[in-house]
Amino acid sequence: MKNILAIMAMLALIAWGIYDISHSPANSGMSTGGEQGEKQKEATVGIKKGNIAPDFELRTLDGTKMKLSDFRGKKLIVNLWATWCPPCRAEMPDMQAFYEEQKEDNIAVLAVNLTQSDNKEKVSAFIKEFGLSFPVVLDVDNKVADTYQVVSIPTSYIIDSKGVIQEKIIGPMDKEMMDKLMSSID
Repeated sequence: MKNILAIMAMLALIAWGIYDISHSPANSGMSTGGEQGEKQKEATVGIKKGNIAPDFELRTLDGTKMKLSDFRGKKLIVNLWATWCPPCRAEMPDMQAFYEEQKEDNIAVLAVNLTQSDNKEKVSAFIKEFGLSFPVVLDVDNKVADTYQVVSIPTSYIIDSKGVIQEKIIGPMDKEMMDKLMSSID
């Protein structure tokens, strides 16, 4: 009798787990209501694919405040980098070329410099050296890097126009990769 009860309890737990997983918007890719607006309401803030990207506010070199949420309505690449990082240096010409071609098409790039391991003078020189025209903000306290769990740079998050993370890319990207990633999202 104890074995039958134990088996029934295990089956109930398995059934509940399957139901829970299959009805989770983040795991199924679908909302229970089927409406896009409901999907966003049900999405949670986090750093995984399908999560709403955690908002942050940082300053540019000239002190202007900029929030991630300021970019809602645009497809966005959030690139976390440092001036001393060779792969970061390698991807910047492609990122600038991509931005120049796409900035009129509701696509943006936001470069988050990990300033705790850099300094403002190096960042300024880097921006001039590569002719960067997209916004660069300074993560002086590494709060954004910690929130987004950056362990290797460059790390980029591909975020759709609703603020939902679509991809996380660790390592450098080239222009072709950026074009492909951005054309695959809303």
